[in-house]
Amino acid sequence: MYRLQNSIFKNIVLVGLISFVFLSCKTNNSEEQDEVVAEKMLSLKDAFKGKFLIGTALNLNQIEGRATSDIALIKEQFNSIVAENCMKSENLFTAQGTYDFTAADAFVKFGEDNNMVVHGHTLIWHSQLPEWFFKDSLGNQIDKVALTERMKSHISTVVGRYKGRVKSWDVVNEAVLDNGELRKSKFYEILGDSYLKLAFEFAHQADPEAELYYNDYNTSYPEKRAGIIKMLSKLQSEGVQLDGMGMQGHVGVDKPTIAEFEKSITAFADLGLKVAVTEFDITVLPFPKNLDGAEVSNNAEYKEEMNPYINGIPDSLNVKFTNRYLDFFKVFLKHQDKMEKITFWGVNDGNSWRNDWPIAGRTDYPLLFDRENKAKPVVDSIIKLALKN
Repeated sequence: MYRLQNSIFKNIVLVGLISFVFLSCKTNNSEEQDEVVAEKMLSLKDAFKGKFLIGTALNLNQIEGRATSDIALIKEQFNSIVAENCMKSENLFTAQGTYDFTAADAFVKFGEDNNMVVHGHTLIWHSQLPEWFFKDSLGNQIDKVALTERMKSHISTVVGRYKGRVKSWDVVNEAVLDNGELRKSKFYEILGDSYLKLAFEFAHQADPEAELYYNDYNTSYPEKRAGIIKMLSKLQSEGVQLDGMGMQGHVGVDKPTIAEFEKSITAFADLGLKVAVTEFDITVLPFPKNLDGAEVSNNAEYKEEMNPYINGIPDSLNVKFTNRYLDFFKVFLKHQDKMEKITFWGVNDGNSWRNDWPIAGRTDYPLLFDRENKAKPVVDSIIKLALKN
């Protein structure tokens, strides 16, 4: 009888142990599954909450409500927006002294309605500016006094209209060449480098609470980085309000190096500036020689060999693309105390400017969401990376 009771007891204990192990494994697996589900449910903006903003550029179809699928994705994934084109001078002016703010108003309202940080782009830029801006009624080039007044009027009108509604502005865009010298634009030709100080002063006067940025591409080039630092340091020494540096992130799968990009982040932060990656995308297409960066005036002739991925990119390149994005985000997270925002230049591959620059008519895949607004695998990887940092 004793042996029988002992045997029964041992069996009960054994069954209990097996049940415990089974339930423990089930619980652990369930927790892992819940974690995976939670990660998949997280948006980019939620994953990076408390670190930095995640932004995107909006085009006219999105601003005016025609691209409904895009709009749903924007609301789901991003907490900061910038207008791709509708706030640029040539798109605001209908004639000299006459503005059409219809699209810009809709853009700002979209941000407000969806509790997003609104960034203004851009006030003073040598490109996408009406030709008459530098001419008098007879077609002659205007003088310093006239250009100063024209700059002040434009900046005051635009920034003043959105005072307290647009948090930050790209006050000056792309004023430094790749060799570090100041660009000899019409602004420079007429006013010298004083136009830089004037632009920031006028913007500050129009909205003293707005954050003011300088924005440029190829900022990881050592010579250009040095030139930008020299320019910004001079502005700071002159007492100009300068809050942030916008590093355009138009990069490729091979260059620039991550190390040089990181050097620029720390160098600009050392000036006491907030750092934002303002126009992030990674092209997978071959690039014509000597046409990198984002100089919009550059273009090259279409050739079939320069458009090799019409039907999608091969697995090997997709792996490279994914790793490249993750390498950049590792740096962003490493320096999250310096980073204000990461803004993608477009919502999905289909509306990226990369499809038409510097060669029109190509098929590129530079963003995190495909042409059907489906997240690429890299999105989950970026979210997991954010949760670990």
